[in-house]
Amino acid sequence: MKNQSFLRQLTCSLAGSFLLLSLSLTSCTKTKTSETGQGEDTTTSATSNNSASAMTDKLDKLKPKGPKPAWGPSITPQMQVVLEKLASYNYQDKPIAELPPKEARQNPTPTMAVMAVMKDYFITMPAPKVDTAGQQIPVGGGQSVHARIYTPKTGQAPFPVIVYYHGGGWVIADIDTYNASAQALAEQVGAVVVSVGYRLAPEHKFPTQQNDAFAAYEWVLNNAKTIKGDPNRVAVAGESAGGNLAANVSIMARDKKVALPRHQLLVYPIADNDLTSASYTQYASAKPLDKPMMAYFFKQTLPNQAQSGDPRVALVKANLKGLPGTTLIAAELDPLQTEGKLLADKLQAAGVAVTYKRYEGVTHEFFGMATVLPEAKQAQALAADELKKALK
Repeated sequence: MKNQSFLRQLTCSLAGSFLLLSLSLTSCTKTKTSETGQGEDTTTSATSNNSASAMTDKLDKLKPKGPKPAWGPSITPQMQVVLEKLASYNYQDKPIAELPPKEARQNPTPTMAVMAVMKDYFITMPAPKVDTAGQQIPVGGGQSVHARIYTPKTGQAPFPVIVYYHGGGWVIADIDTYNASAQALAEQVGAVVVSVGYRLAPEHKFPTQQNDAFAAYEWVLNNAKTIKGDPNRVAVAGESAGGNLAANVSIMARDKKVALPRHQLLVYPIADNDLTSASYTQYASAKPLDKPMMAYFFKQTLPNQAQSGDPRVALVKANLKGLPGTTLIAAELDPLQTEGKLLADKLQAAGVAVTYKRYEGVTHEFFGMATVLPEAKQAQALAADELKKALK
């Protein structure tokens, strides 16, 4: 427990700088901004071509200490280095699937691993290109959720707006953990990003998360001008459980006849309840997300397991007609790979324009690791390009 307490403190101190997603594998300088009730926010930004070349040289030096895992024969060296670092923290900690949720939220995270790898290889961070501020958003019943708003420091307002939903199986993680994802989208798209801290399970059961997500989206539509945003240029985005929420927001907007998002970015979204799929079988023991963790998330989130087939959970069973253009990013070494591709196919069959890209040799959570993974840099660039086209 002493080790776990130390790790929790370290996680909190580093969480604001999570994975430095906003940068494209370039040199960096540590910067800090504050927000009421939140931790530190740090970011990365593209610099000169010489710096980018130097960074590439550093990444080429990331060498794993052990053999490739049996479940990941195609894993890239950089991805393996991150997972080896993550595993090094776990010698006294139980797997998330064996812990009560409050303790699971204290376990070491990929955030810590990437930050440690950056330190090992002298990768630093530059000043952010956005300002951040906290915002309470009402979600009904006298309740509210916290959001973090990222606003570009340069450019002409009103900016396009992206409503972003973090991952964590609806049970763990928060806007600090996924700070870098939201910051990257703000910087690379040139948009105001509203990162939503929806309520977590099991304290708040399904469909609280979907309802919170939609309430936040409606708040953005109604208040965009107050945050330097354009209410006519709003997109949604999310990773993993957050990708599920982003798609649900689009579906709810269509059904409630509310203005549709201009685009939806779904990064390895939870989209089905089939734990016997090809990728669940092949990558059952993958890290940092494995099959037992997904079963745990469903158990903690759903009032009863029969609800795992609800189309709000299993998006592949939903009516997908009339949804906005979609960018769907997948990872090869991920239990959710099969359902992500199935969702992309079903969206296309429903007449939705889809850009689908699977990145080889990387795992779930890779999108936020652009400072150490070339594939994450590429995925961020694709996401930003598609969002810019939709929000122009």
